[in-house]
Amino acid sequence: MESQIEELIPALRRYARALTGNISVADDLVQDCLERSLSRLALWRRGSDLRAWLFTIMRNIRVNDLTRQRTRPDMTASDEDLDRQSAAPTQGDRMVVRDLASALEQLVPEQREVVLLVGLEGMSYAEVAEVTGVPLGTVMSRLKRGRDRLSHLMNGSEPAIRRVK
Repeated sequence: MESQIEELIPALRRYARALTGNISVADDLVQDCLERSLSRLALWRRGSDLRAWLFTIMRNIRVNDLTRQRTRPDMTASDEDLDRQSAAPTQGDRMVVRDLASALEQLVPEQREVVLLVGLEGMSYAEVAEVTGVPLGTVMSRLKRGRDRLSHLMNGSEPAIRRVK
C-alpha cells in the first residue's frame, strides 16, 4: 500500500502547488497529507480509489488550514515573493504561464479546485465529485463556469482583478 501511495506523490505535489501557489506551503501540505493518510490507512476502504482518497485528505487539510488562517491570521512575512523570484520559469512562454497563474488565482476557490482536478490531474467528473464531496452536476457547472472565466481572462475580454495579499 505504501508503494501505491508513493507513486501518487508527484500528482499530490502538482495539485498542492496549484492550490497554494507557494512551493514551501505546497510541500508542507503534501507532507501533512501523507502523514495523515499513513496514520489512518486502516480507514481506507479496499477497492475504492486511493488517489481520490488522498486528494480528499489533502483538500480537507487545505480547507482546515484556510479556515484557521481566517480566524488566526499569520503576521509573519510570506515566502511567496522569494518563491516567485527563485522559481521563475526561463522558457519563452513564461508570460503565458504567469497570465494563466494569475487567471487561476482570480477564479473562486470552488471553480479553481475543479478546474485543477480535471485539467491538471486528469480526474473524471465522478472522481472530482468524490474528492470535493459535491454532486456530479455541481462539478460540471463549476468546471464550465471556471473554464469560461479563464477563457475570458486569458483573452482579455474580462478585466483582471488585482488581489492584495
